[in-house]
Amino acid sequence: MQFFENELYLIYNRGNNKQQIFFKLENYLFFLKKVRKYIQPHCDILAWCLMPNHFHFLVNADNRTIQRRTIAGSERNVLIEGIRNLLSSYTRAINKQNDSTGSLFQQNTKAKPISKGSNLYDRTCFHYIHQNPLVAKMVSKMEDWEYSSFKDYCGMRNGTLANKELAIQLLDLNMKTFYKDSYRVIDDDELKNFL
Repeated sequence: MQFFENELYLIYNRGNNKQQIFFKLENYLFFLKKVRKYIQPHCDILAWCLMPNHFHFLVNADNRTIQRRTIAGSERNVLIEGIRNLLSSYTRAINKQNDSTGSLFQQNTKAKPISKGSNLYDRTCFHYIHQNPLVAKMVSKMEDWEYSSFKDYCGMRNGTLANKELAIQLLDLNMKTFYKDSYRVIDDDELKNFL
C-alpha cells in the first residue's frame, strides 16, 4: 500500500473467511471511535460504510497522509500504521468480547487509487459505498442504515467523520439532486474500474 498526495483511495477490508466483524451496536461505535483516533488524523474521509463483515472508506490523501515516522526502528507511513493500529486494537477487543483468538480481518487491507477528477469513477465509488447495505438487502432505503455517512449527506444526522464540504467540492456533488443520484443503479462495468 502506498499513498500519494492529492489522490483518492478506496480503503476496504473484510472479515477473515468473510466472517462477521461487527456483532452488536457497541462494536460499530467502538470501531468508529478507533477510526477517529487512527485514521482521521492522517487523511480526509469523504464517505464510509461499515457492514457486518466488511468496511469501506473513500479518503482523500493530503500532506498528512504521506508522512513517515520511525516506529520500532523502521520508517513507516502514518496512514498505513494507523490502519494497522485500528485493525489490531479492534481485533483484540473483539477477541476479548467473544472469548476467541486469531485474526479477525483478511491480510492486506486494500487501498485502491480512484481517478480524481474523473467524476464517473470517483462519484460512482462514493455512491457505491453508500449503496452497500441496500444492495445487500439489509435495508430497503440507504438512510435506514446507521453505519454509513449517507445520513450525514442527506442532512438526517450531523456526523463529523466525513468531510462533507471537501467531498462536495472534490466530487462535484450536486446536493439538490444528491438523494436521487445516490439511488442510481451502478452497473458492473462501472464497478470494475475501482474494484
